Amino acid sequence: MALDVLFEDNHVLVVNKPAGLLVHGDETGDITLADLAKEYIKEKYNKLGNVFIGVVHRLDRPVSGVVLMAKTSKALARLNELFRSKKTRKIYWAIVLNKPQQESGTLVHWLVKDSSKNVTKAFAKENAAGQRSELNYKLLGAQQGRYLLEVNPITGRPHQIRVQLASMRCPIVGDLKYGAAQPLPDKSIALHARQLQFEHPTLKTTITVSAPLPAAAVWKAFS
Repeated sequence: MALDVLFEDNHVLVVNKPAGLLVHGDETGDITLADLAKEYIKEKYNKLGNVFIGVVHRLDRPVSGVVLMAKTSKALARLNELFRSKKTRKIYWAIVLNKPQQESGTLVHWLVKDSSKNVTKAFAKENAAGQRSELNYKLLGAQQGRYLLEVNPITGRPHQIRVQLASMRCPIVGDLKYGAAQPLPDKSIALHARQLQFEHPTLKTTITVSAPLPAAAVWKAFS
């Protein structure tokens, strides 16, 4: 599988992750995005031995789009701090099954993850066991009874966009875990990390990287 590189220099590597590919390894032992990135660097630069790749953030396996990686430990530390301090801007596109009651808005929930079932629950009121989670959304368009939302997550929690959209009765197409009735043919869900904006770890300039939409049929109506 070829790596789809969106931006690269001596410090960072930004790629377009296809749906279905793990970012980091798990119990399946399947090949990961990090594995592909290391092989890419080995081949491109004819490097011997171990290659350093630091994954700054993750996308769920059935989600596609922009993933930021660091090529040096110094860059990884600085980029991790940007994410911790919420100094990045992330834009996702999601195709949902129902039209939201309001065409734009802010969702705030307290999310509690059940690691044994790999599922997250959203609570509208403060929950001592939960993490406060916030996102902004707006309706971009509608086609064939499906609705395209642009989502800007303010926090970064496991399954946050998936469970928060489902909480307003707008489950993501194909997302069986959070309310969709039918899977997509490739077992992906219609959630795509469309754009990432961040400060370069050494140059201190603002970098904005966008990922083209997947070729899957579900996205064609909005391409």
